[in-house]
Amino acid sequence: MTAPVSELIELLSLERLEDNLFRGQSRDIGTKYVFGGQVLGQALSAAQATLTEPRSAHSLHAYFLRAGDIEHPIVYNVERTRDGGSFSVRRVTAIQHGETIFFLAASFQRVESGQAEHQLSMPEVPRPEDIAPTPDPSPEQLAKLPVKVQRWLSRQGPFEFRHVYPRDELNPPKRPPYQQVWFKLSERVGDAPELHRALLAYASDFHLLGTATFPHGISYYQPNVLMASLDHALWFHRPFRADEWLLYSIDSPSAQDGRGLARGQVFDRNGKLVASTAQEGLIRVTAKES
Repeated sequence: MTAPVSELIELLSLERLEDNLFRGQSRDIGTKYVFGGQVLGQALSAAQATLTEPRSAHSLHAYFLRAGDIEHPIVYNVERTRDGGSFSVRRVTAIQHGETIFFLAASFQRVESGQAEHQLSMPEVPRPEDIAPTPDPSPEQLAKLPVKVQRWLSRQGPFEFRHVYPRDELNPPKRPPYQQVWFKLSERVGDAPELHRALLAYASDFHLLGTATFPHGISYYQPNVLMASLDHALWFHRPFRADEWLLYSIDSPSAQDGRGLARGQVFDRNGKLVASTAQEGLIRVTAKES
């Protein structure tokens, strides 16, 4: 297993301190603070570890309260809110330096069949094999960017992304607020559904909020643009593997008052809708230095 993938698996494998108390490490992936997807995936892992019978996560709703410190671990306290006949609910509080930085509510359901089932169709897009990987920026381009962005662009991440409609994030044009991105973990991992749900929770924070910047010709890469996740919702619909190609179809219906809203649908390559997401985030643009 390559270093980026093994590090991510380790990141999502929390240390159990007590029955309902866990500790997770943090990784610097080039962001100024702890990546939101890391906290989301770790919190889901903590909640899943407290289930006493086989039940699958079907929804989670989270709020980001404070920026996480990359240099220190995060403690996750799980409250076993309810264990009913069909559903279980867990509330997870993430604590760092004695303060709550994040909380999540997740619901789990025992396996059952449904009579009423439907889904929206997957957009007609090229297959991932027909899309060239995004080229790395040149050393000259990197030198002009803030240090945090240089770290972000220079790292080899555990996921591979292929954009159906690539955008130049260094010189972003104005375009409608939607995009489709194929993604998958860069190598095969185990079969545990809990692991794949945690991996998808981690990956779902990529590219989501950024879609809200498209009509405005701005990018997170620009030093005068501040972006941060405020909340995140994720619904799991059908089984999937995070190490096989998934299509992330994203749109942003609104941006206002320094906030942007983005929604996403995740399809497997056979067209099954496996998950849905929604996120609102902070988007602030300051005056450029002359």
